[in-house]
Amino acid sequence: MSVPSSPDASSTGSPPSATANHVAIAPGSTAKLRGPITVAVLSIVTLGIYVLFWWYFINREMADYGRARSAKELGDSPATSVLALFPGGLVVVPAIWTTVTTFQRIQAAQRLNGQTPINGWLGFVLVLVFSPAFYGYMQSGLNSAWRATADAS
Repeated sequence: MSVPSSPDASSTGSPPSATANHVAIAPGSTAKLRGPITVAVLSIVTLGIYVLFWWYFINREMADYGRARSAKELGDSPATSVLALFPGGLVVVPAIWTTVTTFQRIQAAQRLNGQTPINGWLGFVLVLVFSPAFYGYMQSGLNSAWRATADAS
């Protein structure tokens, strides 16, 4: 005897619901709460390949949130951000530019939620001393912004 299952979001056409590690940030869009230490460790273990995927996803989440809040400062093209990181990093300047602008987007997302943004000077020191810690710091800032978004809704 089979027990009928409840309909899920994909079969009913409704947007995905928030789960333990996902937060609804806009209609039909979620952001993932990632562990800062996990981000740092994966950036080392995968020799930076994880960073390219992570960079795309965080910039896409911020762009989705920015569109929902009509906030241009959260960016609009995650693919451009990734291309600036690599292969743009071979020229150096585009990688520096996308690093600074993505950090500023995270700060803007926190300000939109009434939070104190992550410290730019600490981020600068981390990126110079140990970049995986910098990625973890950025993710911790995003996690706080996404949690505040979830608490506000």
